[in-house]
Amino acid sequence: MTDKKKDFKEQAETIKALGDPELDPFEIEFLPRFQEGRGPRGAFINDSGVVIGDHDYDSPQSPLNQWTEDTDPTVMAGDEWVHPYKDIGFRTEENRDYFERGISPKAGVFMHPFNDVAYEDSLENADGEPPEGRVTDDES
Repeated sequence: MTDKKKDFKEQAETIKALGDPELDPFEIEFLPRFQEGRGPRGAFINDSGVVIGDHDYDSPQSPLNQWTEDTDPTVMAGDEWVHPYKDIGFRTEENRDYFERGISPKAGVFMHPFNDVAYEDSLENADGEPPEGRVTDDES
């Protein structure tokens, strides 16, 4: 058996071992309007051969397990890397409010409770140069 077939067989066994996707303790209770057309409930193997939805985020084929300084991080961008029901980000308070209760996120600029943290940067960085006195990656 080739390595690729062996890996696929192991991943298929991993998915089967996860059991009924309806019983997943990590999945939130999506309102019906967020379930329509969402995608598969069960774990799946993406185009890169990585199991998505197993809560381990650890497949031998994952770029995370083969990372070098030459790896382009965009190889892990896109919907194929996010499970439509089991992404860990759904469990945040803001996402649970939205997807389970229908409460939209509060609009507004991200701010420190006491300081406008973006004000200095927006003024000093308007010309494209780093603010005076700030060390850049090139200088460190």
